[in-house]
Amino acid sequence: MKSIKTLFKIGHGPSSSHTMGPGFASERIKKMYPNHSFIVTLYNSLALTGEGHLTNEVIKDILKDVSFKGALNPNKHPNLLIFAVFKDGKKTDEIEVVSLGGGDILFNNEIKEDEKLYPHKSFDEIRNYCLKNKISLVDYIKKYDSDDLFLYLEEVYNQMIKTIKTGIKKKGLLPGNLKVERKAHKLYESALKQEDVNLKNRTLLSTYAFSVSEENASGGIVVTAPTCGASGILPAVLYYAADTNNIKKDKIINALAIAGLFGNIIRRNATISGAVGGCQAEVGSACSMAAAAYAYLMGESIEQIEYAAEIAMEHHLGLTCDPVMGYVQIPCIERNAVAALRAINASELALILFETRKISFDMIVETMYQTGLDMDPKYKETSEAGMATIYKELEKKKQ
Repeated sequence: MKSIKTLFKIGHGPSSSHTMGPGFASERIKKMYPNHSFIVTLYNSLALTGEGHLTNEVIKDILKDVSFKGALNPNKHPNLLIFAVFKDGKKTDEIEVVSLGGGDILFNNEIKEDEKLYPHKSFDEIRNYCLKNKISLVDYIKKYDSDDLFLYLEEVYNQMIKTIKTGIKKKGLLPGNLKVERKAHKLYESALKQEDVNLKNRTLLSTYAFSVSEENASGGIVVTAPTCGASGILPAVLYYAADTNNIKKDKIINALAIAGLFGNIIRRNATISGAVGGCQAEVGSACSMAAAAYAYLMGESIEQIEYAAEIAMEHHLGLTCDPVMGYVQIPCIERNAVAALRAINASELALILFETRKISFDMIVETMYQTGLDMDPKYKETSEAGMATIYKELEKKKQ
């Protein structure tokens, strides 16, 4: 597996696959062809939801002299871009790029080899190794990942907090034709007035998730955790845990590393892309990562941490990705808050019930992947089914 560093990327939202990935590809192509013009063909999910995800805008900001085409081809990857390169009106090159999710990109079917920092490929292997050698998951990560990982994770966590605090202060409408009202500030004010401590804390948790997700939806700076569309869940859970339990920053960074380990396994053995696996691959993965992190912070064992991650993923199986009008707003923002709450519920169940479990984390990851492959493509980030189409039909009737 790759370094956990490659999972957590800091950049502009609203989508790691539709904004960050195309942006990274454009920057690389601009360096290759600094004084050229381009025609970019966006395929499938990128063609259908690129406008709402600001795909065209981020590419145009980088390449400048560029025009766009859209194409649908079920035999092509759902997030394929083809960059046609021109000089003095003549085509000089054509470059295929696949946006894999989480900001990762693949050029011209290049063989993308893992850094192979980790010798193990599944959580079963990792758990057995740790138990045999009597080491913790944090010790395992420190043994195999890069020396500067934890310094980088501190930078990641600092950005997560910054995004939360930035989003809480903002009011008004999010960009786009949906005219969605920002709700984080309203939730925060409500939480401060609550006399019931439990209700106050849970409202704060939702506030943090809304805050990050609203910043993401407006193109603000977020951390892929593991994607932009699911970027509110892990920061909310970590910040909530630190604030309500007075947990020191070093331990929070350890929890972030453990979350990254679980996300890494999902990325390697399944997918974290909504266009490939539906929202179960994004929000389901993020909830799983957050549940593992919270279980660690609550002092749970390796087996309990695994069970928390498994529960969180299991109960997102089959979750579709049907963003209304292609924006990462409805149902995405609210869904992040619900998943943050569910992550804590999962860790609490795991604390008590781990000895009764029948399903392993690896099994549920494989199940999620197969479910995603079997899912009708129109339910995977196309805005051509589910809530997206019903909303569109109802809006037409109002006119």
